[in-house]
Amino acid sequence: MLKDEILKTIKTYNLINKKDKIVIGVSGGPDSICLLHVLNSLKQELEIEICVAHINHMIRKVADSETEYVRKFCNDLGIECFIKKVDIIKLAKEEKKGTEETGRKVRYDFFDEVLKKTNSNKIATAHNSNDKAETVILNILRGSGISGLKGIEPIRDNKYIRPLIETDRIEIEKYCNKNNLNPKYDESNNENIYNRNKIRNEVIPYIKREFNQNIIKTINRLSNVAAEENEYMQKITKKEYDNISTTKNDIIILDLKKFNNLELVIKRRIILYTINETLHTIKGIEKVNIDDIIKLCNNNIGNKYLIPIKEIKVYVKKGKIYFIKT
Repeated sequence: MLKDEILKTIKTYNLINKKDKIVIGVSGGPDSICLLHVLNSLKQELEIEICVAHINHMIRKVADSETEYVRKFCNDLGIECFIKKVDIIKLAKEEKKGTEETGRKVRYDFFDEVLKKTNSNKIATAHNSNDKAETVILNILRGSGISGLKGIEPIRDNKYIRPLIETDRIEIEKYCNKNNLNPKYDESNNENIYNRNKIRNEVIPYIKREFNQNIIKTINRLSNVAAEENEYMQKITKKEYDNISTTKNDIIILDLKKFNNLELVIKRRIILYTINETLHTIKGIEKVNIDDIIKLCNNNIGNKYLIPIKEIKVYVKKGKIYFIKT
């Protein structure tokens, strides 16, 4: 049964503990409605409290009807539901960003807002095994390393949990039909405007037809192996970072000689780790930026610096590497 499968995922990755208060992100689609329905049925067994956060992106004409559907669904279950309407297209234009990026930021900002308002401690999203496989393929196309192959993690920052991450989309839809949940289907998912939709609607069906019918499970196995290896490499990276780093006035300083004596693969990871410690993100950092910093450290002639992205400056001076938030 799907419910047992989800419960197994929760226990395997320790996603939920007793007394947790969980905000569930619900769009009204099959995935999130399935997640809400299952967690509601497990409330007593898991000894948890739940509430719902729903964002109306005001992009499609049916958005208001989806909002009313979520409101009624929660009301029928006696679950507190928080709703927010945001004109994503207008906001994206104002901020000069893509609608996908803007929509995601608005969603997670709202989830965090509800988390604080309700004194909750976790946010559950309805990412499933298909989403994970699609993410891995997208990351491969972007030239990602091992960290990209792990795809969507079951839990992030001990706050964001994905109880459906090992559940296939087909099983989710079967569950919704069997329980007469009547979820709302986002017709824009059938439009191949975005890369993810192209992967979902064209690439994966082609691979299933021509190469491997079980490609979703195959990619997820690859993802799990990559996640295990990445976790091990992160431990090694942290150990080496602690050995060569100091912090002074929010500036992270690495010992140049010790850094240059490390293996290339660890050098790359330490640079990413250090940037993340400085900025709390590695967004915008590409392989070429990392390799340029390594070259800077290898060619230690005079005082030289790099600005890989506008938020950070890296310079080498007197046997030290300085990472400064600009």
